[in-house]
Amino acid sequence: MCAAIAEASSPPAALPVPDLAALAHIPGRDGPPLIGDTFKFLAAPLGSVQAMAERYGLVHRTRVFGLRSISLLGPDAIGLVLFDQARIFSSGEGWEPFLGRLFPRGLMLLDFDEHRLHRRALSVAFKAGPLKSYLAALDAGIAARLALWRQGAPDFRFYPAIKQLTLDLAATSFLGEALGPEVEAIKRAFVDMVAASTAIIRRPLPGTAMRRGVEGRRFIVDYFSRQAPLRRERGGEDIFSQLCRATHDDGSLMTVQEIADHMSFLMMAAHDTLTSSLSAFVYFLAAHPDWQEKLREEAFGLGLGAGERLPFERLDELRLTEMAFKEAMRLIPPVISLPRRAVRDFEFAGYRIPAGARVSTSIVFTHHMPEIWPEPERFDPLRFTEENARGRHKFAYAPFGGGAHMCLGLHFAYLQAKCFAYNLLTTTGVAIAPGYRPDWQLTPIPRPRDGLRVTLRPLS
Repeated sequence: MCAAIAEASSPPAALPVPDLAALAHIPGRDGPPLIGDTFKFLAAPLGSVQAMAERYGLVHRTRVFGLRSISLLGPDAIGLVLFDQARIFSSGEGWEPFLGRLFPRGLMLLDFDEHRLHRRALSVAFKAGPLKSYLAALDAGIAARLALWRQGAPDFRFYPAIKQLTLDLAATSFLGEALGPEVEAIKRAFVDMVAASTAIIRRPLPGTAMRRGVEGRRFIVDYFSRQAPLRRERGGEDIFSQLCRATHDDGSLMTVQEIADHMSFLMMAAHDTLTSSLSAFVYFLAAHPDWQEKLREEAFGLGLGAGERLPFERLDELRLTEMAFKEAMRLIPPVISLPRRAVRDFEFAGYRIPAGARVSTSIVFTHHMPEIWPEPERFDPLRFTEENARGRHKFAYAPFGGGAHMCLGLHFAYLQAKCFAYNLLTTTGVAIAPGYRPDWQLTPIPRPRDGLRVTLRPLS
C-alpha cells in the first residue's frame, strides 16, 4: 500500500518536485507519514479546509493522497489559478494523479494551445443549435420518468433514481439512442472510474478501486472506439455523432482514440456532476417549501398546456429557477476543489511558490466565506439577483470552474436543470421528513450517503 500511495507522488519528467525545504516558508503541516491528512479530508472536506485556514491562513501547505500541495483559498486565488492569464498553471498535471489512468487525454487533462484546439473542436456539440435539438428528447424522457417515480414508495431514494435518469439522458443526448444490453456495464464502468479517482491506493492492484476503475475505462474506450467509425458513416445530431464529424483547425478529423478519450470524459462529467447538482437542488427545494412554491408559480406562469413540451426559446424565463439552482451549487458545488501544478515560479499573497509545486483552490471554501456570503449555510436564491450580485467579487462563485477550462457543458447543464425543474414542479410535490438532513459525501463528486430520502406526491 505504501508504494501504491507513493506512486501518486511520482513527478512528471519535465517538472521537478519541490522538497519540503523549498516549501518550508509556507505555513502548514504534512500530517502523518505517507497518507498525510487524507482521512481527515475525506471525512469532512469543507471543515478540514476551514480548520487549516483558521490555523494557517488562506495560503498554507498540506498533504492529501500522498501529495504535498499548497492551498490557495478565496476569490483572489480562484482568479489567479483558474483564469491564469499568465499561463502559470497546468490543469493536466494537477489532475493527472487522480484522473491520469482513468481519463487520459480528456479535455481537463490538456493544457494551453493543445487544450484550446481540442476545446474548439468539441464546442460544436454545445452551441445553441445542437442544444435546441437535444431538448425535446430530454423533456420527454424526464416527464416519463417522473410519472413512474410518482407511483413509487413514499420513502423515495432520489439520488440513485436521478443517477439512472441522467445516464439515460446522456444516452439520449450523447449517443442518440438507448444503450441497449450494455447499459448496466456502461453504468458500472462510469461509477467505478469516478470512485477510483480518489482511491487511496493509486495502483490497479487486484481487488482495489483503482483496478475496477482501470477496467471500467478499458470497457468504455472499447465501446466508443467500436462505435466511432459507424457514426461517421451514419451521421446524426447527437453529441457523439457530432464529435465524430468535428475537425481541428487544419480540417483534419479527430482520431478515433481522441473521440473515445473525449467521450468517456464528457459523459462522466455530464452524468455525475448533473446527478450531484440536481440532488442538491431537489433537497433544498424539499427543505424550503416556500421556495418550491415560488418556482412552481414561475413554471406555471409560462402558460403551457398540460403535456405541452418546454420550448427552448422560453428557458430564459425561468429566472428564479436558475437562481435557485445556482444557490444549490453554491452550497454544494459539483466539484469542491480544483488541482493545478505550477509550471514556473510565482508569488501570491507574499509567498514565493516554486515551479513544480502542486496547488489547489477550494471552490466549496470560497462559496462558504461569510464575508462574501452572509449566513453562508442559509439557502437564499435571491443572492443571485442582479442587485445583490452587484459589487460581489467576480471570482466568488465558480461551480463550473473558470477561464480556459470553464466547463464546456455549462449551458447544457442549465438546460437540463431547467427542463427537469419545469417537469418536476408542474407535476410533482417533493417533501422531506421534519428535521431530516442528509449526510453529504463531498468527494470525489458530492452525493448523499443515504440516497436522499424524499416523498413525491402528484399535484392535484
